[in-house]
Amino acid sequence: MTFFFLLKNVGSCVSIKPSLKDDDSGDHDQDQGSPKDSEKEKTEDEDKEQNTSKKKVEQFWRFYSHMIRPGDLTGHSDFHLFKEGIKPMWEDDANKMGGKWIIRLRKGLASRCWENLILAMLGEQFMVGEEICGAVVSVRFQEDIISIWNKTASDQATTARIRDTLRRVLNLPPNTIMEYKTHTDSIKYVCLFTKSLVLCILVDICWLILTKM
Repeated sequence: MTFFFLLKNVGSCVSIKPSLKDDDSGDHDQDQGSPKDSEKEKTEDEDKEQNTSKKKVEQFWRFYSHMIRPGDLTGHSDFHLFKEGIKPMWEDDANKMGGKWIIRLRKGLASRCWENLILAMLGEQFMVGEEICGAVVSVRFQEDIISIWNKTASDQATTARIRDTLRRVLNLPPNTIMEYKTHTDSIKYVCLFTKSLVLCILVDICWLILTKM
């Protein structure tokens, strides 16, 4: 799995693709084997999956350990971590039918929460298949905001599982407010805001023209 890490307004981006190789380079027995052999192979496969997940996290961490942390930034900045081929845009084909869980954090918590989140994503702790598209941490003056994007907003069971896993991996207090927002609603809000802004500008222009007549 490849992830694209974009640091908006910081001027740095990197594409991260773990290069994993099986440790087992020996010959494989083609015989079907006994039931005990099958159980042993199943256990070995599970162990291999766990090792692969661990390697992904370790290889990613080698990149991440050299990068600036969200909590060390001031002003207005956004960090994006998305799967390869998915743009951090509402209109992207992978995102347009989805939404995001939003958590507003007090200052000082962004770095820890962001690291826990991306390690949970790489470790596939959410257990929702290919639903996770990416995550964003937004550094602001008064607060920081973390969000995780998924593909299908209408799948309530999946969004609920993402919420519960997010609360667990970030170790959030029970009273933490979590908001789910569909990308369709976000697009509608931006369009409405833009229309209102244009209307206000036109009114101001008309008023200036009338006052000078």
